[in-house]
Amino acid sequence: MDIRKNLLRIKAELPDHVTLVAVTKTKSVELIKQAYDAGHRQFGENKVQEMVEKQARLPDDVEWHMIGHVQRNKVKYMAPFVNLIHGVDSLKLLKEIDKQAQKHQRKIACLLQIKIASEESKFGISKADAHALLISDELATLKHIEIKGLMGMATFTDDENIIREEFKFLASCVEEFRSLERSNVTFDVLSMGMSGDYNIAIAHGSTMVRIGSSIFGSRS
Repeated sequence: MDIRKNLLRIKAELPDHVTLVAVTKTKSVELIKQAYDAGHRQFGENKVQEMVEKQARLPDDVEWHMIGHVQRNKVKYMAPFVNLIHGVDSLKLLKEIDKQAQKHQRKIACLLQIKIASEESKFGISKADAHALLISDELATLKHIEIKGLMGMATFTDDENIIREEFKFLASCVEEFRSLERSNVTFDVLSMGMSGDYNIAIAHGSTMVRIGSSIFGSRS
């Protein structure tokens, strides 16, 4: 598995406006270091504890992305360093992130996760609930978070038409929500697309893709 080669090949394919988050869940610090040495800095984990352990062993200029489902009681462990939390699905979670960010005198960037897949196992909130959150008075009081955009995960299927429709829907949410931007809310980031579907995601407006197995090989 030539991690450097895989990484450089994918980066060469991606348009300039698309950020690559290398998904490192279950991967060793040694493997992540190979990607780091190839010049990559954005890494994504789906478990807070695993991210905290790796963060302590890797250089300070790594940008850590929390891409998995977040439990409120785990926010405090990543609050000192996390760069972007992708899977925010409630005002309660945002309030906890805000509280923990304040303790470290920093702002934490977040994405609202919209449920676009039909699978029950996928997390996220409905478009209507996201809209309600974005116009809520409480959101305006949170000074230590910034909502940067939306995130979504497509259905795990070989049917590209289903995936296309889901990505198209998420992209339309971004356009619709633009009118709701305020001091702590912008829609610069659309995080959608993984190893199997990132080309479709980019074609539908993704600005951030989360790729693991195409870089590091299948999950260990």
